[in-house]
Amino acid sequence: MAKVLIVLYPDPVTGYPPEYARDTVPEITEYPGGATLPDPQEIDFVPGQLLGSVSGGLGLKRWLESEGHTVVITSDKEGADSVFERELPDADVVISQPFWPAYLTADRIERAEKLQLVITAGIGSDHTDLNAANARGITVAEVTYSNSISVAEHTVMQVLVLVRDFVTQHRISEEGGWNIADAVSRSYDLEGMRVGVFAAGRIGRAVIERLAPFGVRLSYTDRFRLPLEYEERYGLTFHDSIESLVREVDVLTVHAPLTDETRGLLDDELLATMPRGAYIVNPARGAIADRDAIVRALESGQLAGYAGDVWDPQPAPADHPWRTMPHNAMTTHTSGTSLSGQARYAAGTREILERWFAGEAIRPEYLIVEGGGYRGTGAHSYAQQPTRADEEQA
Repeated sequence: MAKVLIVLYPDPVTGYPPEYARDTVPEITEYPGGATLPDPQEIDFVPGQLLGSVSGGLGLKRWLESEGHTVVITSDKEGADSVFERELPDADVVISQPFWPAYLTADRIERAEKLQLVITAGIGSDHTDLNAANARGITVAEVTYSNSISVAEHTVMQVLVLVRDFVTQHRISEEGGWNIADAVSRSYDLEGMRVGVFAAGRIGRAVIERLAPFGVRLSYTDRFRLPLEYEERYGLTFHDSIESLVREVDVLTVHAPLTDETRGLLDDELLATMPRGAYIVNPARGAIADRDAIVRALESGQLAGYAGDVWDPQPAPADHPWRTMPHNAMTTHTSGTSLSGQARYAAGTREILERWFAGEAIRPEYLIVEGGGYRGTGAHSYAQQPTRADEEQA
């Protein structure tokens, strides 16, 4: 039997919800493009429940324990004496979410002598050293597409929040004020603006498709150009570099993975080439932006607003300057963990585990690194080879 170590974010400060705002969530039967949703044999939760926190446990604890596995669920992951550090050395499976990642460095992987499977409940496995995992024959999987639309919706929301200056207007209302001039002095229409999308993977394309009806002028850059038919359908202009793209946009949305090439890419030099008063929405990875360069651009007026859902580091310290910089609409990496999204990535995590423990192949689109099969009773092994890099991170 296996030991499964699950790292999730803490429960609400008021306690695990006894009830929810809605009784149901809409049933989604397929992803855009016809891709199939997770298909576990069964689930032990009601869609719409809070599954991503410790008490929710991704709906896995009862099932895993009934199968004889040992389950450890914790939010304590920082420091040498954390539960994560103490439980890791003899764990067979580690599960975490991009929103509260269990960082599996090469050093930690080396100390986790029994580790066979790493699952991201969601999208984005940059918190795992993929080279070290591949060298050890550890399988790394994630629940592809499970919360891509969740992130795309959050991105569109933040674009509108920035351009319309919603945060200021809501604060005036909340504080009892009614000065309309103060409320609208930085508020614009999105209609007619030039919106650039940096990386047109699943999330980037979903953002394009949702912003097109607003009457914006859309452009994008990506390593791979989209089909001409798609460009024509959405009136897209292709740029062969981020440097070219940012010179021609009023709003930039960022959906690229964090790599050596993208780390710190949004720096003083690049920001200075954008039209004065541009906006940036970054739901990808915080480290793609130079932290202090963003602050300087907002303070100088080069940027009119910055919104994002991701920070560096995470969780962000209380004194992180993005919490208090002017004209920000930051959120705490919540875009991909709506209650609707949680139901999908929890179901996908269970599907991966069911297949793994049965010695069956994990569906290819979930695999990031394909290592050995489950080495428990009756399982077989698979060839060791990397299968694909992250297209996006959510």
